[in-house]
Amino acid sequence: MREHLGFLRVSSAVVKMAAWIFLLLGLSGGIAIFLGKVPGYPSWTGAVIIAVYAFVFFFLSLIAKIADLLGKIINEIKKE
Repeated sequence: MREHLGFLRVSSAVVKMAAWIFLLLGLSGGIAIFLGKVPGYPSWTGAVIIAVYAFVFFFLSLIAKIADLLGKIINEIKKE
C-alpha cells in the first residue's frame, strides 16, 4: 500500500485545486448572472448556479480530505 502514497498525495492536491477553481468560476458566473450582466437569464438562475458550484466545491473538498486521511492511515499502519 505504501507505493500508492505518492498517488494519494498528488491526487488530493489536484482535487483540491479543482475544487477551488470550480468555486471561483461558479461564483463569478453566478454573480454575473445574478447581477444581470448576462442577458437572457433570470437573476434567480445565478443563485442556483452558486448553490450548485458550492455543492461541487464541498464534494470535491470532501474527496480530497478522504484521500489525505487515507494516506495518514496507511502511514500509521506501516509504522507499527
